[in-house]
Amino acid sequence: MKCPGQDMQYWKPGAIYEVKCPKCGKEVEFFKDDPTRKCPHCDHRFLNPSLDFGCASYCQYADQCIGNLPPELLAQKEDLFKNRVAIEMKKYFGRDFKRIGHASKVARYAERIAREEGANLAVVLASAYLHDIGIKEAERKHQSTAAKYQEEEGPPIAREILTKLGAKEELIDEVCDIVGHHHHPREEETANFKALYDADLIVNLEEKQEKEGNQAIDALERVIEKSFFTKSGKKLAREVLLRSKS
Repeated sequence: MKCPGQDMQYWKPGAIYEVKCPKCGKEVEFFKDDPTRKCPHCDHRFLNPSLDFGCASYCQYADQCIGNLPPELLAQKEDLFKNRVAIEMKKYFGRDFKRIGHASKVARYAERIAREEGANLAVVLASAYLHDIGIKEAERKHQSTAAKYQEEEGPPIAREILTKLGAKEELIDEVCDIVGHHHHPREEETANFKALYDADLIVNLEEKQEKEGNQAIDALERVIEKSFFTKSGKKLAREVLLRSKS
């Protein structure tokens, strides 16, 4: 079966349009599903500026489409997935802007750490956005936000969200495992877990500073040196937590 988005019988007016070549300025005709076109006037090949493959993070036909994309768009696949997870997290928390803000900041820090540590961005970012997803159920069932209840209630919700988005089973399993013990590191941990753990710890310490005031530099240095897994996490923690003291 052909992807409905690429089957011309479903196309609406505007599915074929002209775009100016960024090199010579001449008009080049694009079909909406053309990833690239070569300008017939100067032979310059360029990306379709209107192409939107946001569906690639969940559509059952995505592998067929993505397999035909150039490297420039293949590189965006992780961003598409990340954005879909972020949207689902925000939908789940609704107007709980404090928890949305916390998860978003953890994801931002986790992405930086993961890139520097060579971790799997898809796993790390999905874990970051969903790491506290069990907190509402923890409050409802146990009248508590304790870490053990978050870890108990989070994985089923994370699994439901990732399954809805069409994530691969191995990614879902790893993310749920991380969500299910993100406050309690095991003796041996993956690079993916470490990136998420360090990012979450930075945000928790940052929020503590905002609530209770700054700790002494030497006390923060001890916490950073003792509690973080990665060099990148320690470096980022010093930037974030000690910047107001320099």
